[in-house]
Amino acid sequence: MWKKKLSGSRTKASWPHYAFVGGVSLVCYLNGLHGEFVHDDIPAVVLNKDVLAVNPLMDVFDNDFWGTPMADLHSHKSYRPLTTLTFRANYLMVGLNPFWFHLTNVLLHTLATLLFTRVCLHVACLRPAFATLAGLMFAVHPIHTEAVTGVVGRADVLACVFFLLSLLAYHGSEKCYLWSSILTGGLSILAKETGITVFLVNVIFDFYRGFPHIRRSSLDVRWSTETRQFVKRTAIVLTSCGILIAIRLALLQGSLPRFSQGDNPAAFHPSLLVRIMTFSYLAAFNWWLLICPANLSHDWQMGSVPLVTHVADARNLVTCLFLAAAVALLVKSAADAEKQKHVTVVLGLVLLVLPFLPATNLVVTVGFVIAERVLYIPSIGFILLTVNGFQTLWYSSIKHRQTLASFLLLLIVAQTWQCVARNKDWRSRESLLRAGLRTLPHNAKMHYNFANFLRDSEHNEMAMAHYYTALRLWPTYASAHNNLGTLLKTQEEAEKHFLLAIKYNKDHLNAHYNLGQLYRKMNRTVESERMLMKSISISSNFTLAYVELVRLKGPNDRNIAQLLKKLVGLSSDPDYAIMYAQWLQKRGNQALALRHYLGALSAYRSNSAAAMTGAGGCLRRIGSRSRLLQLITRFQAIQRLKRGEPLNHPDVYLQRWYLQHELKKHADDYSLHTPTHKYNPTSSHSPPPSKRIKNIKNNIKRNKTMFGKNAHSPHLMKITKNCDTAGKHDFQRIFVTATPTAAIPLC
Repeated sequence: MWKKKLSGSRTKASWPHYAFVGGVSLVCYLNGLHGEFVHDDIPAVVLNKDVLAVNPLMDVFDNDFWGTPMADLHSHKSYRPLTTLTFRANYLMVGLNPFWFHLTNVLLHTLATLLFTRVCLHVACLRPAFATLAGLMFAVHPIHTEAVTGVVGRADVLACVFFLLSLLAYHGSEKCYLWSSILTGGLSILAKETGITVFLVNVIFDFYRGFPHIRRSSLDVRWSTETRQFVKRTAIVLTSCGILIAIRLALLQGSLPRFSQGDNPAAFHPSLLVRIMTFSYLAAFNWWLLICPANLSHDWQMGSVPLVTHVADARNLVTCLFLAAAVALLVKSAADAEKQKHVTVVLGLVLLVLPFLPATNLVVTVGFVIAERVLYIPSIGFILLTVNGFQTLWYSSIKHRQTLASFLLLLIVAQTWQCVARNKDWRSRESLLRAGLRTLPHNAKMHYNFANFLRDSEHNEMAMAHYYTALRLWPTYASAHNNLGTLLKTQEEAEKHFLLAIKYNKDHLNAHYNLGQLYRKMNRTVESERMLMKSISISSNFTLAYVELVRLKGPNDRNIAQLLKKLVGLSSDPDYAIMYAQWLQKRGNQALALRHYLGALSAYRSNSAAAMTGAGGCLRRIGSRSRLLQLITRFQAIQRLKRGEPLNHPDVYLQRWYLQHELKKHADDYSLHTPTHKYNPTSSHSPPPSKRIKNIKNNIKRNKTMFGKNAHSPHLMKITKNCDTAGKHDFQRIFVTATPTAAIPLC
């Protein structure tokens, strides 16, 4: 086989090389470990029910990366179950602690760095010192901060790990471990879709390395053993790749992802020439980011990179330079295919171009303009080409080695410093947005997101200023109109912006809902109901619209029962079950109300005062005192466990129950407003009111040890306090006021 031809050029690196590279990759990301969940981390991790183990485990394989079913028309269609499973494992082990999520990312990046160093040695055939240099450049390159420090970037890092493992299994030794390469390639696809390109990389590089044998076989019109083995490998790899692509297309469930014009403006331009020029320039711009990552941003949408609309645009020169460099490398590689002198150049070019191909909009339309994290795998090819150039200069210009070494040291230090500085930007939502505004002040979405942050921080005036800026930069920004409308004080201005949001996006769910809310406050009932019904028609599962309709129609409307049933059926939120139960309780349906109260209690997994009180009231009204006592006992036990206190003996709760009934008996027997119980100073059987009050207070205090900390509860103390005004209020009223719904909150 032709792999033996290059085996002599492979050199081994000692463990200090790997230890040094791995240590640097860990150290330069230490300051990013204490960052928060930011940007896409929120929907992909914090709000993802697949990650939070709310959905069954098998749903991970039915839903997209964001937790939406793949069959849903609103699905992003990004299928990355392996990455989601790692998020789920993080959550099950440590909860939503961002430190451990970040640490996992950094460890995966370190593993990818070590694997890349091995690729440089055993596949690209770099010398050990320059393979170490390539590993260092990969470890500290600032373009990787979004993929490593941003939790959601794990998809790219994990895909890269399996990508490199597949490459090493295929080309990393004299023997080709074909099925191991296919397996790890499949795992790379399950981490992120770009992993599919590893199959093409393996086949093309295999073809290049075997080109002399293939050419000789074609000239001799006779198949050699090496050529036959190559054809067999290629057939197996391409067949496996085709099967995986077919499965991936089937997972689309018959629909492609939907993107807006703001996500990718060039894709929606009617002119084919404008689309081609813009997409070509974006490829060159990504290449420039790899060369000079001085200005980085987490979001490049909405005007960040203006469209190339004219042939005379100066940016077309940049595109031409990029294409010329790529063609020159390709021609040089092809001319040298027979002698195999530029293996590193060929591998670098293949790794730079093919993994980036899915993000170019040439194969499929993507939902972004530029995304730095998609450059994680292509950066491997760029670094190989760069280091190969340095290696060539080192051995061809011996006199200038000191200058070259100084430049390389300065380059590594500068990239490390920028990587550490960029990690600080990813620490919090505010720091990330402020950094984005510094880089792209003309990005409408950046102003919109920063305005959302200011609104959440209750800086409404500043938030409105940034919403207005976003609308100035992008006048048809429907979401900015909607969010601005929620902050405006005048109802007329708010209505204007809600209507503009609907004008620019007729299916804007929140704009219809907010306008329906506004019309309800303006007593425009018919219009309010129409807007809320439109919200429901856009999304039949939009529970907030049902809640607003319930408020609009009132408890006596004939359709209110159907709305509440629908609301409870749509959502597992126990608050909606309590709302329905309260309505049923007022209508006298105690049994059904009790069922919903108990369902809400089980859903809370702890306790809810409203559900406890409601359930207690239902049990009291139907006369089930034993179940009521059991409910109160469990409630008290939950409260004591939450406070870290030992559980009381059941007799304590029975004694308290007895004391409550004793107090009620006293209230009935010694009511001050009942004529038959009026105080008679001459009677020896009727103590004065002050004496009776004192007796009851002493009775409560004597049972203090029985209550424990419950003796100081607000409701119980209210009984004692209200006794001081017993001359004005009868004891029955004191007891009912102090212990609502069978004294359930006494804890």
